[in-house]
Amino acid sequence: MALVEPVIFQIVGYQNSGKTTVVTKVINRLHTKGFKVVSIKHHGHGGKPDVYEQKDSSRHIQFGAVASIVEGDGRLLLQSEQDTWSLNEKISLMKYFTPDLILIEGYKKEIFPKLIILKDEDEARELLKLDNIQFLLVWNERLQKYLSETTNISCYHIHDENGIDKIVNFLERQICSKN
Repeated sequence: MALVEPVIFQIVGYQNSGKTTVVTKVINRLHTKGFKVVSIKHHGHGGKPDVYEQKDSSRHIQFGAVASIVEGDGRLLLQSEQDTWSLNEKISLMKYFTPDLILIEGYKKEIFPKLIILKDEDEARELLKLDNIQFLLVWNERLQKYLSETTNISCYHIHDENGIDKIVNFLERQICSKN
C-alpha cells in the first residue's frame, strides 16, 4: 500500500508575531478531529537550539556519532549534528511518522501554501511579496480592513477564533482530498 503524501502548510511571520500560539491552536484542533500532525520549527534566533550537553545522547554526538536517539516511556528524542539541514531533509525525516499534515513554523521564502501573521504595515509590505499566501492573520484592525478590501486573501484578526477555525477547515479539506 502506497503512503499518502502529507499536506504541507506554513505559518510565517516575524519574531514575536504569534506564530507558535497559532501553530499550537491549529495542531490542537486538528488533533481533536483525529488528524496526525507533525511540526517543523525554524530556530531563527541564531546559533544552535539548546540541548542538555551532559546527557549521554549529547556525549555520543560530541564523540562523533552522526545521530543519537533516546527513548523512554514512549518518548523518543533525536539529536543529530551536521553542517546544515535543508527543509526538504527535515520534511523527509518527518514523513517517517506518516502524518496527515506537516506544519512548518517559519521558512518564509519556501513555496508551500502559507498563513502569514502581520503586526503592522511595514511587515505587510515585505511579507505580502511571498508566494502561495492562503490566509492572513493581522494584529491591526485598520490593516485588516485595508487588506480585506485590497487583496483576494482571506484575512482575519489575530484574536478571531473564527479565523483559526477557517484555517483548520481549509487544512482538513486539503487532507481529506489527498485520501
